[in-house]
Amino acid sequence: MNTYIRLIRAMEILDSRGLPTLRVFVQLDDGMVEAASVPSGASRGEHEALELRDTEDPRYGGRGVREAVFNVNEVIAPQLAGLDVRHQSQIDRLMIQLDGTASKAKLGANAILGVSQAVARSAARACGLPLYEYLGGVGARRLPMPMMNVINGGKHADSGLDFQEFMIVPVGAPTFGEALRYGSETFQALKVLLRERKLSTAVGDEGGFAPMLASHEEAVQLIILAIERAGLLPGEQIAVALDPAATSFFSDGEYRFSGSGQSRTADEMTKFYSKWVETYPIISIEDGLAESDWEGFRRLTAALGGRVQIVGDDNLCTNPIYIRRAIAERACNAALIKLNQIGTVTETIDAIRLCREAGWRFVISHRSGETEDTFMADFAVAMEGGQIKTGSLCRSERIAKYNRLLEIEAELGSAALFEA
Repeated sequence: MNTYIRLIRAMEILDSRGLPTLRVFVQLDDGMVEAASVPSGASRGEHEALELRDTEDPRYGGRGVREAVFNVNEVIAPQLAGLDVRHQSQIDRLMIQLDGTASKAKLGANAILGVSQAVARSAARACGLPLYEYLGGVGARRLPMPMMNVINGGKHADSGLDFQEFMIVPVGAPTFGEALRYGSETFQALKVLLRERKLSTAVGDEGGFAPMLASHEEAVQLIILAIERAGLLPGEQIAVALDPAATSFFSDGEYRFSGSGQSRTADEMTKFYSKWVETYPIISIEDGLAESDWEGFRRLTAALGGRVQIVGDDNLCTNPIYIRRAIAERACNAALIKLNQIGTVTETIDAIRLCREAGWRFVISHRSGETEDTFMADFAVAMEGGQIKTGSLCRSERIAKYNRLLEIEAELGSAALFEA
């Protein structure tokens, strides 16, 4: 078994929005080659690791990644040549040291993550193991509950809705395969409903529908009706989850809704969510308040944390520094986990470890600019967190992750676990 790095190279490719990103290839001494592609987000937290772009180059409107590619090929690759790919932590720490900045601003988190993921994938193949088993051990057998984005708003669509994501969660499904079926049938029922009402069935960045609706409440009501049309029970078989991405409509200390013209304080937002939780089968609220509104998050978690999952994303950025703060201040009870927010596999696992120690839940998540890479599907099983966000029930870059999870479920057979 040869596990030593011969060479690493990167290239510029396009993501699901048609914008540049990186693909990184790792070749071992025996000639084996594995690759990984890096996603990109539209809604980004203030403290995310830096995604390096060619802002001074007119190509792609300044969104190219040639500099990040150069950093992989000319800076990182020579330093990693000859290292054992099984030493993930050592390799990731070396790249962090090479960069030398808190936000990975020198080499770019996109450059570093591409290498980190490709190294993990190479090590798994060299060891003759599926990626989920290599990263999670022989006990990795829990399939994640999918949180499926069916109506898009915010920065992900031109729907006129301030809230970014309205999701369905098939909590009553006995297996991952059945969960996917529940979601697909509800998604198709929603499509028919929208057509009946002469509303658009065009989709946003993550594959959810982006109709022009009169209110956020109409979006939730349509989803409930679609669940019923699919022959499923709202709350019992399929629940609802929200990602308002509230930073995007927070200004001067208030939450301002563009459609209605209303403004709310943090406490009024908490009352708003409380009413919805009482009225609808909502089980999770992500980024319900702005990333800077730590006191608001504390009060929201105190009010609703015993009933629903309060997920931090923009305020935490998969960063152990902010996760520790949120744990200490009881500002959330769950974290969204995005590999490219922090930039290495090792640091992502460190963030997850903190969540486990605090008794928090965590959700492995995609980005709005995705690729066909399925690394996060294996990673979700490896980490056994039990939840995954990878978009809607259409667009091949989203479906690729679901299909990979179906493959893993089939590989595990009767050993597979799945539960809400």
